[in-house]
Amino acid sequence: MYFNQDQVISNVLNYNYFDDQNDINSSFNIAYGIDKNFLFGCAISISSILLNNKNQKFQFHIFTDYLDDDFKAKFKALAQQYQTSISIYLVNCQELKKLPSTKNWSYATYFRFIIADILYPTIDRLLYIDADIICKGSLEELINLDIDEYVAAAVTEGESPWWQKCAQRLAIDNLILGYFNAGFLYINIKKWQEDDVSGKAMTLLAQESIRSKLAYLDQDLLNMIIVGQVYFLDKRYNRQYSINYELKAAKGTYYPNPIDDATIFIHYIGPTKPWHTWAAAYPCANYFIEAKRHSPWQNDPLLVAMNANQWRYCAKHQFHQRKPMAGLLSYFKYYWYKIFK
Repeated sequence: MYFNQDQVISNVLNYNYFDDQNDINSSFNIAYGIDKNFLFGCAISISSILLNNKNQKFQFHIFTDYLDDDFKAKFKALAQQYQTSISIYLVNCQELKKLPSTKNWSYATYFRFIIADILYPTIDRLLYIDADIICKGSLEELINLDIDEYVAAAVTEGESPWWQKCAQRLAIDNLILGYFNAGFLYINIKKWQEDDVSGKAMTLLAQESIRSKLAYLDQDLLNMIIVGQVYFLDKRYNRQYSINYELKAAKGTYYPNPIDDATIFIHYIGPTKPWHTWAAAYPCANYFIEAKRHSPWQNDPLLVAMNANQWRYCAKHQFHQRKPMAGLLSYFKYYWYKIFK
């Protein structure tokens, strides 16, 4: 175990509304690691799981470095509404902020290493998912999956040619058999600890020769460390889709997407998220909107752009949606943010 609670957790808030406290032993554990920008997404992701799995008991674990009074009250209300359990862990990020990060991946991407350490040995199985993932199906089959012989179950990213490139870039030959996306990880915490996954990750990050190879930070690290110990799940558990793909469709039409009746989790990759105002016009965002409607956030507005990159995509989508005046205003804000912010 590399991280301990006294080292990285400053406070824990527990909202437990189980009817029967024996439900704790039979519940399925799901965790998120987020910063301020993904709190709204996390809230609706939890709502979507509860909405589509009403006969299953869950314990949710949210690791974050930011929480205001409004989110506290609404997470408590969400737990009460669905008679579930939500625990929020406030993370001290001083050490994590020293680790490599990019415009697209903040220090919060390393929270998954903290999560697997802090929840051990209380929990033996844990589903970690990114906050930009929405559930639209039953988790019964996943909950009953036997991963005793694996460190984790995950879904591959791309196909064989991509895996070969990753194997070459990271100098790990066995990655040609599958490179996974770390936004969805069903973790065998006992084996994670036996293999000291978190400790190995921090050791590798300390080496410049390793850091220079990393294109996807913690995702690359995990693929290197647990290669050959991953159970590969069907892509319906992590169906990736970028809302920006909609810009490729002819005006008045929608881009063909792979979200179908069998899809269990939709992973909204890319800078445009379903909680952005300019995304709501697309059918692919309806799953987020529906879950939001069945949550304490039902009356909260979707989020406007907050930086130059978001204003740029907002403008592109508004022009695509035949809203030229709104698009021009968004482009003005894009240039203003780019120059002055």
